[in-house]
Parts: sequence; C-alpha cells; structure tokens
Amino acid sequence: MSPPLPALAGVRHADHDLPTGVRLHVAEAGDPGAPAILAVHGWPQHWWMWRGVIPALSQAHRVICPDLRGFGWSGQPADGDFAKQRLADDMLALLDALGIERAGYLGHDWGGWTGWLLGIRAPERFSRLMLVSIVHPWTSRVAALLNFWRLLYQYPLAAPVLGPALVRDGKLVRLVLAPAMPAADAAIFADVLREPARAHASSLLYRHFQLRDLPALAAGRLADARIELPVKLLFGRRELAQSDAQLAGVERHVPRVEVELVDGGHLLVDERPQLVADRAGAWFG
Repeated sequence: MSPPLPALAGVRHADHDLPTGVRLHVAEAGDPGAPAILAVHGWPQHWWMWRGVIPALSQAHRVICPDLRGFGWSGQPADGDFAKQRLADDMLALLDALGIERAGYLGHDWGGWTGWLLGIRAPERFSRLMLVSIVHPWTSRVAALLNFWRLLYQYPLAAPVLGPALVRDGKLVRLVLAPAMPAADAAIFADVLREPARAHASSLLYRHFQLRDLPALAAGRLADARIELPVKLLFGRRELAQSDAQLAGVERHVPRVEVELVDGGHLLVDERPQLVADRAGAWFG
C-alpha cells in the first residue's frame, strides 16, 4: 500500500485510466482555463518534486504534474514496458484525456528525456519545452565514451534482483537525494519506492534504457531528427563541470535552443525551486 499523498496547498489530485494501459495519478494546480504546463519528474522522484515550483507557476498557468507509469501513486503498466517512448505515449494520452490540445512542457531527468522524444514526435502538441538536467540524444560517440562513467550507476539499478533490492532498501535513494533536500523530503520519495512493484519499476526504467533505448540511439534512430520548437536547457554547473562536450552539437538538431548554466547540481528543481519557477514563468510567458 502506498504512503499517503503529501499535502500541498492549492493542489488537487485525480487518477486517469489511459488507453496506453496504465492509470496515471496527476497532481494539478492553477486555473483549469489557464495555459497548461505539463511538468514531468525523473528518478527517484514523483510529482512532489515540483512542490517548490507549483505555487509560483500556478498563478498564471494550469500546472499538471503526473507520476510516471509505475511511480508515485500511478499504477503499473499492463505491458510492463518502461522504454522511454512508452513514457511519451502516456503523456500524449494524458493530454487527450484532459482535453488539452497544446501545452508547455517542463521536464527533469527522465521527464526531460521524455520531453526530447515528445518534441520530435508530436511538436504540434507543445508550445515550447524547458528541460532541466538532461543532455540531448545527439551526443557524439566521442563525448559519449568520455562520459560513459556517468552511466555506471545505472547498471546495478538495472540488474534483476539487485536493482529492486537496492531501491527497496532506501539507503541509495536517500544518498542520491541528500545533497538537495532535508531528510524528511527525501523520505517522501524513498518510502514510496519501498513497495516491491515500485522498486521493480525503477529497475525496469534503467534496464529497458540499457537494453532497448541505448541500442536504438547507437543505431541512429534519432540521428536525423530535429525539433523546431523553442527549447530551453537548464543545467547546474556542478553537473556539467567536467564535460561541456555533452551539450555540443545540439544546435544542429534544435535551432531554437537556449542553454543556461546556473549554480547547482543535478537536482536543481529541489535545490533552487524559485530559480526554476522564475525561469519557467519567463519561458512559458
């Protein structure tokens, strides 16, 4: 059984059964008639990661914060598929379920990666993208090899048995989150992941990336893709301190890109929520 939902003033909650075979939990704030922003989390978090952004952003926008399939208070997908295109499928299905033709997109970590896929696949559904702490899918082979060490943490998480056990134990999750938030906030994320199904979902998120998404990238699936939407990339300097090469070449595929580096690390939304809210408010207008 999932822990109780954390409370945040002005936030309403709903569950949506989608044709992609999953029930998504959605936290939402702001005027339902205001311009919509779809805000999507990464690992090891859920909608609560936007707690410091929602109050400011919801003053002028309808802020929609889903829990990804298998995470937070969402259900497990019937197909057991955590390839990243399926995350994108869910987001498009959610917009349909909510009757939203076009939205802004704000994503962090895997939510940011999902934003890349959506910008390529369904640009007509989005006004613009703001992606936080996520590199682009066109990194050169040289840059990828030089930065391979950054992916090493994924292998134990992706491993059968070991991966779910690491997540359920909670120590690793708390270690990842500790630099960016108090222990009480870290517990809100770690406690949900103690459920066996959610720990398994965490492992599959990385396993399917390693076994399916990465080989597809290496085979050139997105090599010719372009995104004509305006895209803002926001990174903490500590995250990119050793490799600006990971951003090289993005302009060839995203001609309307704006990159900003600010003080902070990977968990920038938690570390500097007011800055993220300010940048998002300005970007989405």
